[in-house]
Amino acid sequence: MPETDPAFYDRALRRVGRLILAIATIGAGVLTSLKGFHMGLAFLIGALFSYVSFWGWQHVVVALSPGASKHKPWKFTLRIVALAALACAIIKLLGLNVAAAVTGLLVSAAAVILEIVYELIYARA
Repeated sequence: MPETDPAFYDRALRRVGRLILAIATIGAGVLTSLKGFHMGLAFLIGALFSYVSFWGWQHVVVALSPGASKHKPWKFTLRIVALAALACAIIKLLGLNVAAAVTGLLVSAAAVILEIVYELIYARA
C-alpha cells in the first residue's frame, strides 16, 4: 500500500479514535472499581478532554492542507480554552482528583502509541 493512500490515513484516524474511547472506558471502569467513583469520573473527564483535543488537532491539520477552506484558527484555541476552563470548574466543584484527570489527558497519546505498534506489527511491506 502506498504511503499516499488517503484511505490509509482515514483508517488509522478511525482506529485511534476507537482506541481513545476504549482506553477511556476501560481506564474509567478499572479506576472506579479500584479507587472509587470520583477517581473514575476524574479520569473520564480528562480522557474526554483528550479526545476533544485530538479531534480538534485533526481539524487543524485538515485546515492547513492545500485546497482546504479557510477556517479561523482562533476558534479552535477558544474551544480548547473554554473546554479546559469547564473541566477545571467541574473538577474543583465536584472535588475530583486532579492526578486522575491529568492521567486521563494521556489517553490520546496512549492510543497513538498503540496505533504505531499496530502498524509496525501489521504493516505490509
